[in-house]
Parts: sequence; C-alpha cells; structure tokens
Amino acid sequence: MKIKETIGTLTLSLALVGGASVAAAGQAMPSAPEKNATQQKTNSDLIGKPPDQNASRKKDATKRNVSPASASSAPSTRSSNAPEKLEPDDVNAAPVGVSEEVLANRKEQLSEDVATITPYYNNFFKDYRIGPEDVISIRVFGQDRYSVPSQIVPPDGIVTHPLIPGGVRVVGKTREQVQAELTKQLDEYIIDPKVTVSIDKSMSYRYSVIGAVAQPGIRLMGRRLTAYEAIMEAGGVTNLADKKKVYVLRRTANGTLAPTLVNIAAIERGKMPDAYYLAPGDQVFVPNNKFKYGIEQVTKYLPIISFARIFGF
Repeated sequence: MKIKETIGTLTLSLALVGGASVAAAGQAMPSAPEKNATQQKTNSDLIGKPPDQNASRKKDATKRNVSPASASSAPSTRSSNAPEKLEPDDVNAAPVGVSEEVLANRKEQLSEDVATITPYYNNFFKDYRIGPEDVISIRVFGQDRYSVPSQIVPPDGIVTHPLIPGGVRVVGKTREQVQAELTKQLDEYIIDPKVTVSIDKSMSYRYSVIGAVAQPGIRLMGRRLTAYEAIMEAGGVTNLADKKKVYVLRRTANGTLAPTLVNIAAIERGKMPDAYYLAPGDQVFVPNNKFKYGIEQVTKYLPIISFARIFGF
C-alpha cells in the first residue's frame, strides 16, 4: 500500500514539472501569428528609415584600420593608374624655365607676324587676274569626270569643259569670277554644282629689273613682290649702283611710263618701310652713281693713258 502511494506521488511530481516546462516554453516561443506581425513591423521600420551611411563608413573604416572620422571626411580618391585630367590653369601654365614676360613677347611677335604675312601672301591671288599661260584647275565636287585639272590657259583666254560648248573665257577675270561663271553654266546639267577654281601656276604676271644689278632681265611674278625684293631676286645691286635713286616705272592708261622713286638705301637702314609693291609689267631701274661711275671709268682707262704717255702720245 505504501509503495503504491509513493509511486503515485512521484508520478504527480513529474507531471507538475513537465507542465511547468511546457508553459515556460510556450511563453518563450511566440506563436506563428505573433512572429509574422513582429517581422512586418521590423520591415516597415527599415523601409521608413534611410540606411545609415555613417555606420557603413565606420564599418569600412574598421576593415581598413582607419578611424571613422577620417573615413567620413576623406573624399574618394582615384586609382593610381587612371589618367588625370588637366585643370584649366594647367593648360595655360608656362613651361619650366620660361618667364611670363618672355611668353608675352612671343605672343606679341606672333600676332605681328600674322598681321604682316597674311595679307602679304593672300592679297596677291585674291585680286589676281588670270592671263595666258597660267595653269588653273577646275574641280566639281562629287563629279570627277567633269573636273579639269592643270589646264593651261591658251592665248585666246578660253578654257574648255566637257559640258560647256565653246568653253569659258577666263582672261582678265579673278578666280572667284571664273568660279561663279562655271557654277552658273553647270547648273543646267548638274543639280546644285559645287565648283572650285584654283590657280596652280602664275605665268602671265611679269616684271623686269634693269640697270646696275647683278642679273638684269624679265622675271615671272609668282607671288607679291616689293621693289626691294625684286632687286634681291636679280642678284642685288652692283658696287656702282645708286641705291638712293631707284625708280619703278609703271605703265599708265595713256601708255606712258610714270616713274616712282624708291630709296633702297633708306630701306636697308630701317628708316623707311619696304612697302612699295610691284604690279604686273613694272620695270625696276637701278641707275649708276655718277661719282662712282666717273671714278670707275678713270680707273678703267688709267693704264691706257699711262701707257700712251710713255711713248709720247
């Protein structure tokens, strides 16, 4: 009897302990609906708040052994292999060893050279009148078979073209005038023709240099020339030349030659600009210096006079 009571007491104790454990477990572990509600609340909190950038920077700084303050304030750096772009100030920076004053002088000199040289070369062919023996080229854009390269202007001044019966008269006209005439006539055969006329060789413009120069004669004017340059092209003046009284003879409308004085000596000394340009057909005359010429003649005939005195002539 006592054994049965003891067993019943132990069974009751175990049952009480088991029930308490189950109740504790039930309180510790939430039910499925409670778990879902908790997860939804957490997600809504995360969606409503932006991510903490400082926290991510601190985390990255911790991985790189860098203090969080420096990680948040330091800007992002480029890769060492990436090319660096020049700043605007770096482009205009002066080269090493060259002062700003020297650069300023260079720029000023370049601007002066451009202002002097550009009209020197451009103005010649801008107003150039095509004449016989000149070599011109006619180019039609996109129509190579209707382009005529390197055509010599004949004495009658009419150049031929495959689409223009009778050709086009070019003598006495500028390049732009011939270009406009060709464009007008080719418009009947080609839709919106793009015509370009170029002067390959200037053979009709001529000038002459005579007098006390090394190589007198007639020359071609292939570019714009001054009187001083024309004399240099002729080999320069001789020892007997009078450089103060060089004359440029230019034909007038009535057929006479009008002289213009050019002081070459003053140009060489820098007292006068070399700005007298020649026109087609001009003649540059370099006279002899009378005093020098007289001495030269006396020196030339002095041996003959001395020889005549020996024999009593």
